[in-house]
Amino acid sequence: MGVDIQVEHLNAWFGKTRAVQDITLKMSANHATAIIGPSGCGKSTFVRCINRMHETVPEARVSGQIRIGDLNVYNGTSATQVRRRIGMVFQKPNPFPTMSIYDNVAAGLKLNGFRDRRQLDEIVERSLTMAALWHEVKDALRKQSGASLSGGQQQRLCIARALAVEPQVLLMDEPCSALDPISTSKIEELIFQLKQRYTIVIVTHNMQQASRVAEYTGFFLLGNLIEFDKTEKIFTNPSDKRTEDYITGRFG
Repeated sequence: MGVDIQVEHLNAWFGKTRAVQDITLKMSANHATAIIGPSGCGKSTFVRCINRMHETVPEARVSGQIRIGDLNVYNGTSATQVRRRIGMVFQKPNPFPTMSIYDNVAAGLKLNGFRDRRQLDEIVERSLTMAALWHEVKDALRKQSGASLSGGQQQRLCIARALAVEPQVLLMDEPCSALDPISTSKIEELIFQLKQRYTIVIVTHNMQQASRVAEYTGFFLLGNLIEFDKTEKIFTNPSDKRTEDYITGRFG
């Protein structure tokens, strides 16, 4: 099941440039939270701090606290332990091109030393089913490479790969921006189903998408969290004029 994500006084730097400034918020278990804001406002950096990908960039650093349930992300926990709890889906689908569909889904498990063939088969089927892809690929699991699928199928394959290691949190960084409308709507349907089991954080430029899939929304501007509230309130009655200006298209 999903867990709460508690962020306290989070700051993130690239060298001397502070990209995320003193962010404090709580994202609730088994809900979807959308992070919106104009390009370069710190949305992706914020999400990459949650699973400690930010620190993989040279000269990047972080201060503050993030808790994933009972796990303190930045206090003595290894990045590997953190990422076992957190699945990540990127803007551009990134299946491993030389691997079959089956091996793409099983990759994270095998990397962690998982070898039981029957259990692997069960997990691959379950993960592909949860990603609404099983019926489309079940006859080609070992015959086709992940890269041979359509863009929308590749993105659902990447979701299945993230789910296979049984995370508690699923981070999605613009998961639909490279997809056609039909594939986008399939991913959005999927988010509705997945939040029954996971805590979902989705970065999106598409405000209609945020209003469709997320119960809560945070609006970022210039590295600051301007407003965080129920999605309906953010979109119909925001507390801050900058939020209203962004949502109504006056800038961004």
